[in-house]
Amino acid sequence: MIKIKLSIFVCVLLLGPDFSRRDESPAEDEPIHSPGSPRQTEYERIGGRTGSSFLQTLIHLLKGNIGTGLLGLPLAVKNAGLVLGPLSLLAMGIVAVHCMNLLVRCAHHLSAKMGKPFLSYGDAVEYGMENVSWLSRHSLWGRRVVNMFLNITQLGFCCVYFVFLSDNVKQVVETANGTTGNCHNNQTAVIVPSYDSRLYMLFFLPFIIVLVFIRNLKYLAPLSLVANISMCVSLVLIYYYCLTNIPYPINLPLAGRGVDYPLFFGTAIFAFEGIGVVLPLENKMQNPRNFTTVLYLGMGIVTTLYISLGTIGYIGFGEHIRGSITLNLPLCWLYQAVKLLYSFGIYITYALQFYVSAEILIPPAVARCGPRWALMVDLSIRVALVVLTCALAILIPELDLVISLVGSVSSSALALIIPPLLQIITFHNEDMKLWVMVKDIGISLIGFVGFVAGTYISIQEIVARNSSRHNGTHLQLL
Repeated sequence: MIKIKLSIFVCVLLLGPDFSRRDESPAEDEPIHSPGSPRQTEYERIGGRTGSSFLQTLIHLLKGNIGTGLLGLPLAVKNAGLVLGPLSLLAMGIVAVHCMNLLVRCAHHLSAKMGKPFLSYGDAVEYGMENVSWLSRHSLWGRRVVNMFLNITQLGFCCVYFVFLSDNVKQVVETANGTTGNCHNNQTAVIVPSYDSRLYMLFFLPFIIVLVFIRNLKYLAPLSLVANISMCVSLVLIYYYCLTNIPYPINLPLAGRGVDYPLFFGTAIFAFEGIGVVLPLENKMQNPRNFTTVLYLGMGIVTTLYISLGTIGYIGFGEHIRGSITLNLPLCWLYQAVKLLYSFGIYITYALQFYVSAEILIPPAVARCGPRWALMVDLSIRVALVVLTCALAILIPELDLVISLVGSVSSSALALIIPPLLQIITFHNEDMKLWVMVKDIGISLIGFVGFVAGTYISIQEIVARNSSRHNGTHLQLL
């Protein structure tokens, strides 16, 4: 019965309305209240606009926080330990939700103060910096820094997708001769070596370029629906395998090595990828007063899923787990199909994640050229960005390290470092309590330590693995 309920929930989650599409915000100069009319509260809709219902917003929030990072959490728990890992995920979930709520509160306060109907993440940081005299002259850089981290995050997702596609398809191809219909016995297939995973990335490159040439997301809607169905089926089967293959007794370390904990931090914070979707969701809700309830309910479900899959995935596969959980599934046709179905979903999702960065980077470039060259400039930037993500994936062809590096660099900044600092600069001259300021500084410091340590350890591991790969190739040639 529990498995059936879990399957139904995951299907509702993934088949809900697609959130990857950017919602258009109201015009920046639109007044928050019309002259001669009573001033509206910060929660009232401009002109009585309709928006998303409670359930629709909840589904959007869930979908925006569940992606490829979920599949890397069993490895993250391995790096932290069987007890320390889940407890750390719980703590990170609580802090991440708190920071999301801080971002919403600051955006409400600043939008009312500046007379704006809606503020993006970058807008909120820019106007917040204008509250501090010695920062006001550099407030535009606040917006630019946030947009930079958003671009790093979104393009980092795209790099992860390249690595994910190549690793999973390569494993299916190499083990095809040994694949059986028996999913119950732990059989070891004879691997037939094929091409290097980086060649698989180059193989996918032209197909992804063609995909991102679809500039209007409504034309991707049918493919997105099929991709959501395939990912739904795959995720249900992954949960089923993990729940039915828990060994007894469980003999795993309760806490991991201290040197591996930064890798846990980067992978775990990468999974909490919904900080950028919070403000657009709140703005599009019919009754924004209920958004706090949606936020706590939705992120409570997300954190529960993270802890459950991370823990049972680690228990099910033990110390031998590597990379994405899909790479550890049995070599039978059922779970080989799971890898291909999830890979198709990731392929389509690439265009949706890419769309965010394209909307930030392409319009300013197109505005600088004439209408005659607009389309050529648009398509050229799209090709350049896809080639860039492919090149970065080729340089770091290790899925777990790519996830940890992107999480440490950008996700920690957007989710943990910036929101508490934004609260300080927004409310510092409005009788802000000392303990609140200390709490905010503490969260930002934790995020900064994770940022530095996670980035350092991830880069160190990348260099070490690349050196090992190079030495291994050199010895084979000799």
